[in-house]
Amino acid sequence: MDSGQHAEPRKPGIFRTFVNLLVAVAFIFGLSWALRTFVFQPYEIPSGSMETTIMTGDMVFSEKVSYYMRDPEPGDIVTFQDPEIPGRVLIKRCIAVGGQTVDLQDGKVVVDGVVQDEPYTRGLPSEPLTPALGTTITYPYTVPEGHLWMMGDNRTNSQDSRYFGAIDESTVTGRGMLIYWPLNNIGLLG
Repeated sequence: MDSGQHAEPRKPGIFRTFVNLLVAVAFIFGLSWALRTFVFQPYEIPSGSMETTIMTGDMVFSEKVSYYMRDPEPGDIVTFQDPEIPGRVLIKRCIAVGGQTVDLQDGKVVVDGVVQDEPYTRGLPSEPLTPALGTTITYPYTVPEGHLWMMGDNRTNSQDSRYFGAIDESTVTGRGMLIYWPLNNIGLLG
């Protein structure tokens, strides 16, 4: 080759471009799957059981990382598998954990003999519900070890542990962290 000639750069072939595109798409889908499986999951809220903390139609992120390091605690807003409908996820507030005793007295929640301060209920009474068929709940109720007592903030419109009993901790899918839609409801949950 003499000094007056230049080598033409090779243009990538269609096959190579297609393979690169497939690799990029596979990476994006893999990353998306990993994030949804191990880090966070988006949910749309279908009912008013957590109003006014979370409104019907709000879009919520449930994060999973904190429960790799600690167990759910009273006060946490938790997503979990519906004990009655496989594949459906519910969101409620954790009221008590295994070993604690829950009682409902005069419309108030009492845990281990202490009346709970629950401003998120807007003063709605916490009354017993008729339990689901095959479920027996009597008060005071001691939450079994490895289980959680869950209640919706909208106490007069929530089928929760008063209905289906304490949930198995292994059914927890994450901690409600953030309302991200609609824009006028954006905010951290807590």
